[in-house]
Amino acid sequence: MTDIIIQGIYGRMGRTLVEKISTREDCHVVAGVDRESGHVGDIPVYNEFAQLSCKGVIIDFSSPAGAVAAATYGAEHGLPCVICSTGLSKEDEAALEAASAKIPVFRSANMSLGVNVLIELARQATRVLGGEFDIEIVEKHHRNKLDAPSGTALMIADAINAEAGGKYEYVYDRSQVRQKRGAQELGISAVRGGGIVGEHEVLFCGPEEVVTLHHSAGSRGVFADGAIQAALYVANQQPGYYTMTDLLRGKLPCV
Repeated sequence: MTDIIIQGIYGRMGRTLVEKISTREDCHVVAGVDRESGHVGDIPVYNEFAQLSCKGVIIDFSSPAGAVAAATYGAEHGLPCVICSTGLSKEDEAALEAASAKIPVFRSANMSLGVNVLIELARQATRVLGGEFDIEIVEKHHRNKLDAPSGTALMIADAINAEAGGKYEYVYDRSQVRQKRGAQELGISAVRGGGIVGEHEVLFCGPEEVVTLHHSAGSRGVFADGAIQAALYVANQQPGYYTMTDLLRGKLPCV
């Protein structure tokens, strides 16, 4: 039985995690951390990590500052971390890397297993088509999402660019430029509206054909399921920095 501590337990993803974990027999929630102390059912919630009196794998769905706080506390007290917050700066990511020298840190901007399969497929498509096909990424999210483009769109773009040897330049807006599309452009577009949970589409556009990879999240449950699998995985790992590629290794021949 793996003990879980949820940072951001009052939020939508935190509540979804509590619901999902309550149906499982391989893990359970022992505490939460959020803006104010209280309870979610019989789960104690603290307003800072310093108040914790238990141990477990920290799953963070909070904010960039919260992600760094979780990793810092985890490194000081030997608690593995699954960091799911988005919008992290380079300095924030560096703090996670530093923490991973002492504890296992699992990091992904998107915890959906399906999205991460899409990323691996995008890598393969880039290997085959990237030299002759233009590549565009379109992401869609609910009206309350703060960051754009999404962390997942950037994950996809970075995976494609790494496969292509770093030759692409990311282009986010063409409205102010009157010129043909450059051969080394990788376009990234963001849509915000309504209650869209998350959609990502990668288009490989050739002269006479288009190959499209598409993923749509039907509910936040897919992200919670991925976070739980990551927590169970990282609970048994040595200190280090882990990603979905590590979790998927052995499941996908392309990883």
